[in-house]
Amino acid sequence: MGSRRSRVSSGSPFEAAIGFSRAVRAGDRVVVSGTAPIWPDGKCDPEPGAQTTRCLEIIGRALTEAGGSLEDVIRTRLYITNPGDAGEVGEAHRQVFGSIRPASTMVVVAGLLDERWKVEIEAEACITSARAEER
Repeated sequence: MGSRRSRVSSGSPFEAAIGFSRAVRAGDRVVVSGTAPIWPDGKCDPEPGAQTTRCLEIIGRALTEAGGSLEDVIRTRLYITNPGDAGEVGEAHRQVFGSIRPASTMVVVAGLLDERWKVEIEAEACITSARAEER
């Protein structure tokens, strides 16, 4: 018997154009698609730390809609376009996940879909994981 699957949309125009969901929940697992640092008006802050924070805000909202929270994250993947931004991106990640400490990978890539983006982040969460097991 398969798990019920539910989808979360963030309203990004890329979701319909490319054919993906911001997040998909199957059972207790939630997978969040690569998330870019876009504000509702389409703008993008030029600072890598602010971009990271924005990506994590969008991911947090998707997880909430899927029935979880950032505390349920067990893995993140950060794609950055400049290795010199790793410290600032890492610090913004630490501010959110410092006590949660998911498995994480940071990869330097040649570019992202929009040249303004310096970071894009994916996340995976297990809704019943960490909080229940840490008690």
